[in-house]
This record gives sequence, structure tokens and C-alpha cells, in this order.
Amino acid sequence: MLGFLLNMKEVQEVEYLLKREMEELLLDLTDPRIDNIVKKAMEEKYQIIFGIYRRFASPKECTKYIRTSQYKHFN
Repeated sequence: MLGFLLNMKEVQEVEYLLKREMEELLLDLTDPRIDNIVKKAMEEKYQIIFGIYRRFASPKECTKYIRTSQYKHFN
């Protein structure tokens, strides 16, 4: 386990970066041109990023990014 200190401006920036990455992954998961094997890897990446985001964001903010079904967008 690693730890580091961030000031509030840095925390806000990390939150922003994590949200943008999760939104991009969610968009890509709905793209029918992307193969299911790639989508599975993207879903795993999403879960890791969401886990990091949970450490920074409030529970209310986290509910916006909870995935109800891990593979709901797969064909």
C-alpha cells in the first residue's frame, strides 16, 4: 500500500481525471464495434478506477458511477 498527501486543489483534479476516464470507458462499453474481449478488459479497468474514485468522492457522487450489471452493455 502506498500513501501520499494532496491539497484540495490536487484532490479536485484527481476527481476530475477519474470521472473523465470513467465516462470515457462507459461510452466505449456501449460501442458495438469494440470486441467483447476488449470490453471485458475495459470493465476491469473501470472497476479499478471506480475503486480509486470511491476514496476521493462522497457516497452521493459515487452512486452516479455504480455499474448495476458488470456486462450489461455487451452484445
